[in-house]
Amino acid sequence: MSSMPPPYDAAEPAAECQVAQAPEVPTAVVVQRDFPMHELPSLMDGTFSHLARALEGVGLSPIGPAFALHHRAPVSTADLEVGFPIDAPLTEPLTLPSGFEVTASVLPAGRVAWTSHLGGYGGLAEKWGAFTEDIGESEEQMTYPFWEFYVTPPSPEVNPATLRTDLFSLLEPREA
Repeated sequence: MSSMPPPYDAAEPAAECQVAQAPEVPTAVVVQRDFPMHELPSLMDGTFSHLARALEGVGLSPIGPAFALHHRAPVSTADLEVGFPIDAPLTEPLTLPSGFEVTASVLPAGRVAWTSHLGGYGGLAEKWGAFTEDIGESEEQMTYPFWEFYVTPPSPEVNPATLRTDLFSLLEPREA
């Protein structure tokens, strides 16, 4: 796996909210609109379990961990993209064995705020709330999209307390 560019390449988790300039990164994703939140596990399993092999079949490779990018705040449904950052743009759609269609997208370039969550996925909503508050207190303004990288790949053998998820939000541009 090639490495991600900064700020996505942090070896250590961020204990506090960080602000950095992020470059655009090509991605291969499954896009869903109004997707039921209670079905997210099936979307993620049906994507992440097949996508790396499908990319390999067209000469592409993931360069970082799986992620979910949200275009609006999820409530009972979400508008999101799930996939991997990749080493070059995807030039044609792929269909996974799960039936999901994979298309090209990008992580956007711009100023981002980010932090890390250590622990099970059940604590992510609380961490997002604290992160949002930290961003506001730093006099920054969040904008869409926002995304999370699953730095520690989940598996039945992994202790949920050791999972690392990095949270990112695009920020409003600052006047020069």
